[in-house]
Amino acid sequence: MAHEELPVPVLSSLEPVYGEGSAFEEAELRFQALKSKFSELFGCQPDVFARAPGRVNLIGEHIDYEGYSVLPMAIRQDMIVAIRKRTDGEKVLRIANVNEKYEMCTYPADPSQACLCAFDVDLKNHKWGHYFICGYKGFYEYVKLKGIDAGEPVGLDVLVDGTVPTGSGLSSSAAFVCSSTIAIMAVFNVNTGISKKEIAQLTCECERHIGTQSGGMDQAISVMAKSGFAELIDFNPIRASDVQLPPGGTFVIAHSLAESQKAVTAATNYNNRVVECRLAAIVLGIKLGMEPKEVVSKVKTLSDVEGLCVSFAGNHGSSDPLVAVKEFLNEAPYTAEEIEKITEEDLSSVFRDSPTSLDVLRAAKHFKLFQRAYHVYSEAKRVHAFRETVLSELSDEDMLKRLGDLMNDSHHSCSVLYECSCPELEELVKVCRDNGALGARLTGAGWGGCAVALVKEKIVPQFILDLKESFYRSRIDKGIINTNDLGLYVFASKPSSGAAIFKF
Repeated sequence: MAHEELPVPVLSSLEPVYGEGSAFEEAELRFQALKSKFSELFGCQPDVFARAPGRVNLIGEHIDYEGYSVLPMAIRQDMIVAIRKRTDGEKVLRIANVNEKYEMCTYPADPSQACLCAFDVDLKNHKWGHYFICGYKGFYEYVKLKGIDAGEPVGLDVLVDGTVPTGSGLSSSAAFVCSSTIAIMAVFNVNTGISKKEIAQLTCECERHIGTQSGGMDQAISVMAKSGFAELIDFNPIRASDVQLPPGGTFVIAHSLAESQKAVTAATNYNNRVVECRLAAIVLGIKLGMEPKEVVSKVKTLSDVEGLCVSFAGNHGSSDPLVAVKEFLNEAPYTAEEIEKITEEDLSSVFRDSPTSLDVLRAAKHFKLFQRAYHVYSEAKRVHAFRETVLSELSDEDMLKRLGDLMNDSHHSCSVLYECSCPELEELVKVCRDNGALGARLTGAGWGGCAVALVKEKIVPQFILDLKESFYRSRIDKGIINTNDLGLYVFASKPSSGAAIFKF
């Protein structure tokens, strides 16, 4: 059976996920601490635990929501949710965190309650517990759709322990939504026989309740990851193919210390790019001969018009969709009025079914269509070049160099064409390359968060020391971070395993 068709494993031991040695001992201590904290808070033991890892995207940034394949790997940092059904009849969700900086959140257990329905995109009142509620709402939508009887809503006690740094671009939010959704399914005994593919799709839809137009990569890798492999994730339908990375190379992940607040800045950053990509696709579709009304109703992503772009390129002796981008999209930014003249329709009407897109239209002064389309089509090609390189007959040395070059090209495109970098990330990427990285790029949504660097395994300890001196030392001196916390901000990682349920 294909990997994505299997259910999330239900385990009675930590070893299949955390391995042996120090990683296992560390996990065991964590679970023991979680149990005792749960008992202290709620006066009893949890019924079940669920974990889902964060991820680092090796290449393929901001293209999953355009329908293109991406190439992430899971990291060892994860989110664990301990959960139990309340037996006192009180229909309240109590969601606590091991980290005391996060206050306990309480919500009504009835998913149809007005305050749960109204929390969507409530950014002025953005609470950490909302990510659990994404999973909770999604669970009830799912069982209703599938005709599954989950019984009457009951109160739940929940305790969360996360080691994925928030705002890091390592997908702490998806790890939290995935672990929450899986925990809820397990505590209501409806996880049996549901494939990883279905859970990845469900959790992607769950996270949209928070107001980001997620493409599904983060949830797919968190649920489907396999220890020792990166995954090429395809969409429509979701599918994961193992990618064995070459020996001799390791990925080092380093936090820029600029926090990426994807949900809070969505209208001007993340969702803005989603809207610009759709507008670029619509304009390309019209310029390539489609009727404006047909384009507006049918074209959602740049992948929808790629075939037309390739056909156009074919008439000019090429197969590259960028030929059409260069021909039909202006490099100068477009105003809303200029786009409306092409589409023959108000933009507010084009996006009338998407409140988050309407927020973008209200916030945007202009739209960069050429740059966004150029990034998406060229980045999609780099993902496949990365995988083909790994499968090639190149020597390990040449393979690592080629992968590094692709990562560097990806960063340049993210920075210059997609404009999702920031000064801290630019400095960090340069420091990585100056200290021997074969390639380095921002990873995740950008606008802060982490960089990922491909480094020869034998220089990893020295590389991390050099990063600490060249990038982090001045931040420590200014009191931005504590020396003891450096391990949270810069670390090497091999591909880790995906989501799991634990019943001890």
